[in-house]
Amino acid sequence: MHKKKFLILCSSLFLTSFVLFPQVASAAELTDGLNGLTDLFGKQSGGTSEVVQLFLLTTALSLAPTFLVLTTCFTRIIVVLSFVRSSLGTQQNPPNLVLMGIALFLSLFIMQPVYTDVMDEAITPYINEEISGIEAFELAELPIKEFMYKQTRDEDIQLFLDISKTEKPADVNDLPLTVAIPAFIISELRTAFTIGFLIFIPFLVIDIVVASILMSMGMFMLSPVMISLPFKLLLFVLVDGWYLVVESLVTGFQ
Repeated sequence: MHKKKFLILCSSLFLTSFVLFPQVASAAELTDGLNGLTDLFGKQSGGTSEVVQLFLLTTALSLAPTFLVLTTCFTRIIVVLSFVRSSLGTQQNPPNLVLMGIALFLSLFIMQPVYTDVMDEAITPYINEEISGIEAFELAELPIKEFMYKQTRDEDIQLFLDISKTEKPADVNDLPLTVAIPAFIISELRTAFTIGFLIFIPFLVIDIVVASILMSMGMFMLSPVMISLPFKLLLFVLVDGWYLVVESLVTGFQ
């Protein structure tokens, strides 16, 4: 039972990592190579085959953070939350660990339908031996591509198509991941910085007003940040800032 669970986990993580990094090798070459290694070592000893599976599992786990950052909504969320903290001027409050945790679980909440489709259409049939590895790779790419394409500007996609000298495909499913992922990243950064700019404006107004009042009163030695910080926190709490920020982030992906 434990061995079966281990094999299922290994297959799922390896499939996910290959969906993100198709440039490592083609699906056919990689599948044939792994099957050859497994068969070769399996004939010699069962322990060696498990070592290969463990190696694949370790490789997939090492690629998981990159997969989380580059192909999900995590980038936009963590950048916006960092802008919120910077605009408030609260230094390390909330701490980095808290911001990362919020971004992680919001990403899981937003990406749940996408990963459900990947699990139902690709991973589960592959584990049940209903489809081949190549078919599973192709089916797993589709929901991820569709999600990224909806959040990516056409200008960003065209940029990388021009650089790579690739014709724009008629169907989004034919768009290579090597083009879709970088285009998605710069689109997410642009959107996150736009939201950050809008967040900064009201707090910047408070800083300017407080600084002007202190200068008019001749209190040059008193730091405006010490006076404006309580007012910014009060404003953020009164308007229910965390609710508004999270609502705008979640609905922005729908």
